[in-house]
Amino acid sequence: MHWISWTDGDTEHTARWHSESGMPPPRHVVVADDRMNTSTAYRLTCEGTALLWQGDYHQARQLLRALGRRIDRKAPLAASSANAAFHLERRARGHRARVLGRLLVRLGADHTLALRRAPDVRAACDEAYGPPGPTAPVVSLRELLGVLGAHEWRTKGVDVPALGARIHPHYGVFSPVRGEYVDLVAQAPLPRPASPGGPAFDLGTGTGVLAAVLARRGVGRVVATDANPRALACARANISRLGLTEQVEIASGGTLFPPGRAALVVCNPPWLPAKPNSALEQGVYDPGGAMLHAFLTGLAAHLLPGGEGWLIMSDLAEQLGLRAPGELRSAITAAGLRVADRLDIRPRHPRAADPADPLHAARAAEVTSLWRLNPDA
Repeated sequence: MHWISWTDGDTEHTARWHSESGMPPPRHVVVADDRMNTSTAYRLTCEGTALLWQGDYHQARQLLRALGRRIDRKAPLAASSANAAFHLERRARGHRARVLGRLLVRLGADHTLALRRAPDVRAACDEAYGPPGPTAPVVSLRELLGVLGAHEWRTKGVDVPALGARIHPHYGVFSPVRGEYVDLVAQAPLPRPASPGGPAFDLGTGTGVLAAVLARRGVGRVVATDANPRALACARANISRLGLTEQVEIASGGTLFPPGRAALVVCNPPWLPAKPNSALEQGVYDPGGAMLHAFLTGLAAHLLPGGEGWLIMSDLAEQLGLRAPGELRSAITAAGLRVADRLDIRPRHPRAADPADPLHAARAAEVTSLWRLNPDA
């Protein structure tokens, strides 16, 4: 547990520091309110000083937006390659997150936010942070806004046309807002042993969306795994809401493969072999492609005769120079597997069509694939 301290007048205060992104506690904290202008706030936060806000909630949000605009004024450095552009973009995003993360608010012990015109944040904080503890935490306003946004997504859900239903993502669990990979799983021909009997494994299930798609397609039994406890809770809630608890089992224990063998093993690992900057990025970044390689090397031993594995991967890593062309096929072969077929789909998300995005060229060229894999006889 980390603590921060600050002085308000002649009084010294101490509070517990909480950061879901793993941001270290600020060393220097000053009290700020509606009288502080953007220029002063920008100078202090860039110098490493955190601002504990005690003014109006909406004024704090306006200041956060103004700070973001100040940061974005700086012209991006020219990149000599897609790989260089990726690393420059990651560095810029990291700097932006650190500076904006220095505007702080203090929650009450029951997760209330005692600022003028502040909304009721208790339910959202309970979902993200767990039950209130004995001490009142200080959090970044930027993170709190993310918590509130996640609560709204959890409440209204994300429409998944391939499922014909809505999936309700929890805070810290990768949301199926990009539907291309779901469409691939909904359309790929099932191996004969998988339907109607199964079983099928869904590795790294996240929200449970792919397990639900398989169940709706007639797979009699699906076992879903995930290393993230939040994902397991999220998947259980979604499977229950969809009325699929008789078909889908959410396995606990945190291992990639559940015990036994399956007629179909589906895995949608993080697509970029880079280091996540926080626990919240683990659904996107997988250092060294560890989960990908664990799936490939363990697949043959977990397939029933006649079964197959489905690997869902984007080639964005290749487009960005993070994975060499042909490296994925070589890893498949080295694991004693062969490619029976490959289904491809182009991205539909807005960033792929946004020329202002620093990674536009790579995103526009991206292809997401479902690799149908069999043990090499």
